[in-house]
Amino acid sequence: MVPPKRRILVGLIGRNIQGSLSPALFADAFAAAGIDGFYHLMDADRLPERRLPQLLDALKAAGFAGANITYPFKQDMLPLLDAVDPQAAQVGAVNTIAIAPDGRTTGYNFDRLGWRNSFAETLGADSAHGKTVVLIGAGGAGRAVAFALMDLGVAELVLHDLDGARASALAADVAQHYGAARCRLADDLERDIAAADGIVNATQTGMSGFPGNPVPVGAIKPTHWAADVIYTPVETEFLKAAAAKGARTLNGGGMVAHQAVEAFRCLTGVRPDVARMHRAFAQGLAARAGAPRSS
Repeated sequence: MVPPKRRILVGLIGRNIQGSLSPALFADAFAAAGIDGFYHLMDADRLPERRLPQLLDALKAAGFAGANITYPFKQDMLPLLDAVDPQAAQVGAVNTIAIAPDGRTTGYNFDRLGWRNSFAETLGADSAHGKTVVLIGAGGAGRAVAFALMDLGVAELVLHDLDGARASALAADVAQHYGAARCRLADDLERDIAAADGIVNATQTGMSGFPGNPVPVGAIKPTHWAADVIYTPVETEFLKAAAAKGARTLNGGGMVAHQAVEAFRCLTGVRPDVARMHRAFAQGLAARAGAPRSS
């Protein structure tokens, strides 16, 4: 007699998430692992009457093993959790929560590890080690990237955010763990970029629905590397401009695949194959590009 498959419910909480590729990534990983799993989107834009504590309670009540957390809830989720992984506590944001059978919740940040692994895989860890990097955006994604860059050994991290208080808060948190000498606020963004080795966009600008480029194009040089956390679209205006200047580029797709590997492992106990996750991402992206737009 064939034993029944494990049944697992997981999901995603965020806003504007109908185009997320996470359901496709998890579906493929479930199939490979022989798990009867389902990935449910909880889009706050479509559930306007539900607040974050209610969404978390709904996951517990339905028996979810956990969920991914995305914009704008990566920081708001922290005070609602029973425990937070030390690396996520450093970042000050979570992108995954695990729910134990007794309802106890633990938060993790796999954006940090996912971006770090994607960077090392594509641009090489030496591209960051001992280098100066300008990071634009100090929100949930920016915080994860900032600590990933510290993990990679950057010599100086230069932070810029239109919300000065948010940038200052991140600089203070980085300094607390790595020393004030390795992190500062941008003085003159264009001049700071011109003097840096690499540039990262961790803002929404450039994402579908948020057009534009937050990076002054005139400061980009062929010697730079340029990275974006966005994957909708995969090639943002920033990356197009950087590539046109001859700079090496890194899009947000690798971060998605690598963080999905870690989140799946956390929620199921099974570690997916990284190469297969990359293929599932590419297939999901192609399928989404070819899908008819809803009116």
